Amino acid sequence: MGIADQFKDKAQELADQGQKKMKGGKGEGQRQGQGQGERQGQGQDRRQDASDRARQASEQGRDKAQGAADDMRERFDH
Repeated sequence: MGIADQFKDKAQELADQGQKKMKGGKGEGQRQGQGQGERQGQGQDRRQDASDRARQASEQGRDKAQGAADDMRERFDH
């Protein structure tokens, strides 16, 4: 085996190692991306929950105000 063949073999070995690492890195990137997607989903869920609570509080406040207005009308109409 000549020196040229040794260099070819080493180059091929390094290329194979590089491809393996790239595939491993790609898999790691996908796992991290999935984790980020889950965190974003959780953030969206939290925003939706907060929006729902705000809407409920608003409805409760409106109902209390309406009830107070009705009470005042009854008191002053009689």
